Amino acid sequence: CYFLVMELMSGGDLFDRIGKKKSYDESDARDLCKKMLESMAYCHDHSIAHCDMKPKNLLLREESDDAFIKLADFGFATRVYGPKSLTKQCGTPFFVAPEILLRSPYDQQADMWSVG
Repeated sequence: CYFLVMELMSGGDLFDRIGKKKSYDESDARDLCKKMLESMAYCHDHSIAHCDMKPKNLLLREESDDAFIKLADFGFATRVYGPKSLTKQCGTPFFVAPEILLRSPYDQQADMWSVG
């Protein structure tokens, strides 16, 4: 059993923020995507597949600021021991990679599909 202790992220999640803002300009969208990909890369560099990448799992520090995000909800996360070594069916509809839906072996690259 693992526990993650994080600071308070009172800005809500990215899904709700997108709904409130209605739109992002290109530079803000680019900056958010870069931070999201850096979070995912950190996990992948440590042989962890998140397995549930989606806007609801990206938390924002403050209501007034999109500059600081944290990746959350590691409930499906798993250690990857080799290429295409995962077989667990997991993820969220509309974000899950095709190989998971097809019950094919997969690895961290499935997270990239979820990001878009």
